[in-house]
Amino acid sequence: MTYTERREARIERLRDAAEKAKREGEQLYSRARTMGECIPFGQPILVGHHSEKRDRNYRERINRTYDKAFQADNRASYYENRASAAENNSAISSDDPEAITLLKTKIAKAEAEQERYKAINKAIRQNKTPQTRIKAIIALGLGEATAQKLLEKDCFGGIGIPSYKLTNNNANINRMKNRLASLEKNSNRGDKETKYEGFTVCEDTTENRVMFIFPGKPDEGTRTTLKGRGFKWSPSRGAWVRMLNNAGRYAAQDVVAKLAQQEGRK
Repeated sequence: MTYTERREARIERLRDAAEKAKREGEQLYSRARTMGECIPFGQPILVGHHSEKRDRNYRERINRTYDKAFQADNRASYYENRASAAENNSAISSDDPEAITLLKTKIAKAEAEQERYKAINKAIRQNKTPQTRIKAIIALGLGEATAQKLLEKDCFGGIGIPSYKLTNNNANINRMKNRLASLEKNSNRGDKETKYEGFTVCEDTTENRVMFIFPGKPDEGTRTTLKGRGFKWSPSRGAWVRMLNNAGRYAAQDVVAKLAQQEGRK
């Protein structure tokens, strides 16, 4: 599947899980109410009566059924929130084949914003009166209301763009540039496939995954080794996978070495 198809399939699975939990909660709640209707309104437990134990157990079952209903409702909300978060997520995923282009655009936008921040502060420094400062800020493409707000003193008595905002934005730019360099390096390396006795290790730049492929289900020891180094079974890929980055490559090398040791001890 393409990145978009996988994303949509994940959202659909979460929506289905939310709907299933919601139906389960409704059924359990209805069952608990029906069970409760069997007890006359206001009827207390008859302490000492031969029915006391049975009555207490029955009421406990009602309470447990209500608890399960509320738990199912909470699960429904949980899955629904996850589906909404996945649907509205605007972060750039490394799995997206357009990630490099999108990241370059995002970096360019952040750099333009950084330059505008600097220009605003420069305009404020070079102009001494509120009127000339407002005109200078408007000349940079901002509205009058925004210009006036920039000249309002903050809690520290400063005006314009605070230094921490410039620092944070610059740090974010550097972070994105480092990530872009890593993505470009991965892309330039190309795909790689290495066959070992009993399995194959693949570096797939399209899937952005390092993968272990076995002819059948690996034994428990092998599965434990894979899980211990962060590899997860992917039914859609038919492989044990983790993100394709330096950490993923090192983890794959470690798994290969451990599997070789295990094979040597047999």
